[in-house]
Amino acid sequence: MITRTPIAVHREEVEAGGSGARWQRQLSESIRDPATLCHRLGLDPALLPGAEQGHDLFEVRVPEAYLSRIRAGDPADPLLRQVLPLGDEARAVAGFIDDPLQEREHAPRPGLIHKYANRVLLIASPTCAINCRYCFRRHFPYAENAPSLREWDATLDYLRQDETIHEVILSGGDPLASSDRRLAWLVEQLDAIPHLKRLRIHTRLPVVIPDRVDTALLAWLGSTRLQRVVVLHINHAREIDAAVEAACSRLQAAGATLLNQSVLLRGINDDVETLATLSERLFEAGILPYYLHVLDPVAGAAHFDVDDREARTLVQALRQRLAGFLMPRLVREIPGEASKTPL
Repeated sequence: MITRTPIAVHREEVEAGGSGARWQRQLSESIRDPATLCHRLGLDPALLPGAEQGHDLFEVRVPEAYLSRIRAGDPADPLLRQVLPLGDEARAVAGFIDDPLQEREHAPRPGLIHKYANRVLLIASPTCAINCRYCFRRHFPYAENAPSLREWDATLDYLRQDETIHEVILSGGDPLASSDRRLAWLVEQLDAIPHLKRLRIHTRLPVVIPDRVDTALLAWLGSTRLQRVVVLHINHAREIDAAVEAACSRLQAAGATLLNQSVLLRGINDDVETLATLSERLFEAGILPYYLHVLDPVAGAAHFDVDDREARTLVQALRQRLAGFLMPRLVREIPGEASKTPL
């Protein structure tokens, strides 16, 4: 089974009973096995053997806050399909591989990926709050990319010495699965590097556990001189409820620009009506639609694939429905290219 590093709940924060305790408790109490997931949602027991087979390849992880938005008893629910393992994940499909973006070839230091000019990506946490079945890093060697404090110092030296780097992207896993104490320290170090201009955070946590956007997070996010961009990952309008909207408002109040990137997924959002509703709902929540990615060809996710011709047809129809500022850019990430490739 592919597992991510266990969630590190800081005992002193939980015992203190503050806002940090709430989100960390929700992380630690996430559903971690397919039998519980199927039982809680009243799903047909016939789904369980396939779910267990997929779970053996990539473990289930679903927080309660996300579970509450899934329609009980509906195996086709678009939120459920993002998190329910299937036997299809064990099927080998030509072209679908463990490292579809060749990230391991662009990792000069543990936890550091440097593929594009002017920006680098840091694996700020090896953990996610939710395990999405189509994740392009579902096979990523997180154990080799969880830097110690000494390794972080060396990584920061790498950034200090390269004055062409203007932007740092915190990713993972999910960077916001890390403690606020650790994130505050890291952002303080980045803030002190004069040639850095922007801090970009790619995260799903404000969506799957909105309580994560608490006072401690807003304190370090709001105190940096760096321009702040938070890129959320929302694939369907029903992922946005009142709690998510409130979390987004708090992020904006801390000076963050909110963008969204979605993945085009078979059986989840592969129709014009769903994509149009998603863009409208994002904008209502103060989030600008940014990218619509075609699926990265990661092993275990081929059943989600939508081919490029169909993707282009969908986007052409979507363009007739939406104002330009609501249109996400349809892109593919091709290893070795200098940027995302528009389709």
